[in-house]
Amino acid sequence: MKYNLKIIFTLIALFLSTQLIGLGLLYKDMSVKVVNGQAKVIHGETTLGPRPETYGWETFVWVIGSVSISTLLVLLIIRFGKVNWWRTLFFTSVFLTISLSLGVFLSQVIALTLAFILAIVKILKPNPIIHNITEILMYSGIAVLLVPLFDIEWVTILLLGISLYDVYAVFKSKHMVKMALFQAKSKTFAGISIPVKKAKKGKKGIGAAIIGGGDLAFPLIFAGVVMERLVSVYNLTKEIAFMRTLIIPIITTFAILILLMKGKEGKFYPAMPFVTAGCLLGYLLVLII
Repeated sequence: MKYNLKIIFTLIALFLSTQLIGLGLLYKDMSVKVVNGQAKVIHGETTLGPRPETYGWETFVWVIGSVSISTLLVLLIIRFGKVNWWRTLFFTSVFLTISLSLGVFLSQVIALTLAFILAIVKILKPNPIIHNITEILMYSGIAVLLVPLFDIEWVTILLLGISLYDVYAVFKSKHMVKMALFQAKSKTFAGISIPVKKAKKGKKGIGAAIIGGGDLAFPLIFAGVVMERLVSVYNLTKEIAFMRTLIIPIITTFAILILLMKGKEGKFYPAMPFVTAGCLLGYLLVLII
């Protein structure tokens, strides 16, 4: 995973952009109502309708179940070599999640229409710019959907659980590596990606420097939950809560930078332990400052 500095800092810039844009959308989506002197964070319906009626541990179970089912589906698709099935599944995910992001500041009809167009372009006319812009919108959309459904305790447990799973899936079962290679081959990778020219055994080829989708989504969800907690528990204004929460993506970005600087090109590493460490350290600093 060790690339030249230009590639590394491009990945870092995209990672940080995802976190900042996602937090900005969450900030815009939330409103605050004061009841008996206590602030309460309120969210309206999403572009796709009301959110699931879950909270805390129920959301944790729902997310873990969703990750497990989607992973199983992808592994089955890989097993039978059905690239078009994966592309169809990926198109649907792109369309739905982008619509959640765009729906924060656009009407439902316009958000759905633009999301559909972007999803088509992403699948049929892939290029690095479209790919990464849509990826940023996708994971921001996931955060818009899930952040109001979590509390700080269960989102922390989620980070720790996903980190352990990431280590197992990369180093032990290696199915995460298999999924990443399959997605890259089908040109529909879930995560930010930068094309890299490299030489291998005397032959030139095209590779990619990547950060997976989960490594983008989970720290954003955590930061969003922290921002809402600063408002609802500590009675901070939206503006102050947003500014304080920015500590988390900054620290997490440095954690990813360490991984990219220390890792070796061509080898896969579980990024979630670094992401989780950055999130928890960032949260500690938020509480101290």
